[in-house]
Amino acid sequence: VQLQASGGGLVQAGGSTKLSCVSSGRTFSTNAMGWFRQAPGKEREFVAGISWSGSETTYADSVKGRFTISRDNIKDTMYLQMNSLKLEDTAVYYCARSTDYDMGRPDPSLYEYWGQGTMVTVSS
Repeated sequence: VQLQASGGGLVQAGGSTKLSCVSSGRTFSTNAMGWFRQAPGKEREFVAGISWSGSETTYADSVKGRFTISRDNIKDTMYLQMNSLKLEDTAVYYCARSTDYDMGRPDPSLYEYWGQGTMVTVSS
């Protein structure tokens, strides 16, 4: 499985951007997926997760109400819509494929495949 994340860049505080994660190599629709992020000098943290069907989602408290995770199983692509961005959202964002199918859980050890990351920088 290969995961290719894109859509990062420089965004002003309060602005929006949308990340994409394209999957290739194995059937996309059978597994839950997730987004994680790692800010400079900090550990990688869970951002959002989504079930195989897209019907179940979960979010970190820090992004709840501002970010929306979704997926298109026809296009083998997962998305992260990021609104009302804050300076503290600056990080490298990673997409990942879970070993579970029913929920994208916060535990990174449940994810077996990772994308290369895309940088999101929020400026004031």
